[in-house]
Amino acid sequence: MFSLRSLRSPRFLLVLVTARAPYYTERMRCASACLVALAIAVPAFAQARKPVKKPAAPPAAAAKKGVPDMTCPTPLGIGVKTHISFCEVMAGRDPSAGVLVQVPAHKGPATLTFDLHNLHLYSEEQVKAHRAYARYTATIGVLTMDNTLISRAVVQSEFRVAGDLVDRVGGGAGPGGVKAVAPTGSEAITITIPEAETQVSLLGEKLAVERADGAATYTQTGRPIAVVSNFMLEYRPAPPPKVVPKKK
Repeated sequence: MFSLRSLRSPRFLLVLVTARAPYYTERMRCASACLVALAIAVPAFAQARKPVKKPAAPPAAAAKKGVPDMTCPTPLGIGVKTHISFCEVMAGRDPSAGVLVQVPAHKGPATLTFDLHNLHLYSEEQVKAHRAYARYTATIGVLTMDNTLISRAVVQSEFRVAGDLVDRVGGGAGPGGVKAVAPTGSEAITITIPEAETQVSLLGEKLAVERADGAATYTQTGRPIAVVSNFMLEYRPAPPPKVVPKKK
């Protein structure tokens, strides 16, 4: 008796083909020979074939973080103590007239951060007379260059004494060469910029002011609404464009 393994072996099939039994016809011998050849070839083909490895994806570019290039149409000035550059955000509807921030080509969203302040007209006499109180709520918009709103940012603060100022700004005619207007209050703002955008604009929307003698809201184009400082941009650089070979 033959085992199942021996029946499947090429040697057994070869013996089967070469057998000269009377009832074994020429056509049957040819068919058996084909089976033997197939049984030998298939294992060899299976061993020779190797899986195709896909090329590894290129590593993603490292994230970059730094101060972005920007255009400030209305600089407030440099803080005398902090040495921070302050920029006024004016009310308006045209993105090209706002505070412009450049965003290099990036993969995925980029993150823009900055500090948002209110703007106060300082008076030493009002502070001494305890009549300097003011409550400010400023709202600005961050827009794409086609005037699509990405996000709004709001800062709310109160002023009573000189210590409520973020800093005094140099370049003015006041005592010590400082300006009468100064930033007050501070709100840390984070804006997510879509991948397709390479420039954004900051425009003022409205400023609500409450004082002891009443309240008012300002939205007129060209009026200072808020102050910004400490810009920082974090993004992952986009891969270089693929070079398409020229046809000969």
